[in-house]
Amino acid sequence: MLLRDKIILVSGIGPGMGSKLAIEAAREGAAGVIGLARTRSRLDDAESMLRAEGLDTPMLKAVADIRDRAQCEAAVRDAIARFGRIDALINSAFIHGGAQMPSETKMEEVREAIETNLIGTLNITQAVIPQMKAQKSGAIVMVSTQAARKVVRTTDMIYAMSKQPLESAVRHLAWELGAFNIRVNLSLQGYMWGDVVSSYVDRVGTATGRTRQAVIDDIASRNPLGRIVSDEECARAVLFLASDYAAAVTGAQLDINAGEWMP
Repeated sequence: MLLRDKIILVSGIGPGMGSKLAIEAAREGAAGVIGLARTRSRLDDAESMLRAEGLDTPMLKAVADIRDRAQCEAAVRDAIARFGRIDALINSAFIHGGAQMPSETKMEEVREAIETNLIGTLNITQAVIPQMKAQKSGAIVMVSTQAARKVVRTTDMIYAMSKQPLESAVRHLAWELGAFNIRVNLSLQGYMWGDVVSSYVDRVGTATGRTRQAVIDDIASRNPLGRIVSDEECARAVLFLASDYAAAVTGAQLDINAGEWMP
């Protein structure tokens, strides 16, 4: 099991990959999972899904908005009080922001996306660092997007801009924290089959007059595997970076997009 006996904090528990990260961490032997989200119901849903899988892994449900530093620090204190340590932080929380054409982008939506995807991510990251330094070990994974590297959809500009700075943050944090045996890495996600992409497929089909399957086939044709990989598959790849199997890996970027982007 990749994460046997580890305590894993996952931000952004919700209908996308966040809940799958918590479930897969439990499946991989985590001794405890801390789920962090702004909405209690999403945490309750994630715990229900975890139990439905027959997993009895202890789960701490932390209601917090990562844009608020004090709430991040309170969530981390609660996690340490419950489990005594935090072995890995998976920064999965995000908002997409508005889906406008670049020339029509609303600056208030840019600010909102940056507050969550960049500043919020750094808030929760800085909140866990003192504990990881004290225990002289830890892994931090920033979940980003292939849209930060290539134009997937022209209307993704806000999302891409707010995520792209994490690449620089990872390199600088990796250099600073390596002396404490804390690793920091980045994953770049592509299309992931789950509730979020399923809804997107339906919207595109309605807007373009294509069938659901035609939209799926078009997306799948853009990568060498010829399919849309699942949330679960992508979650497992992200969790690899948090595991001891990646003990030699820091400051790195892992493309998790079925080969749609090859640097």
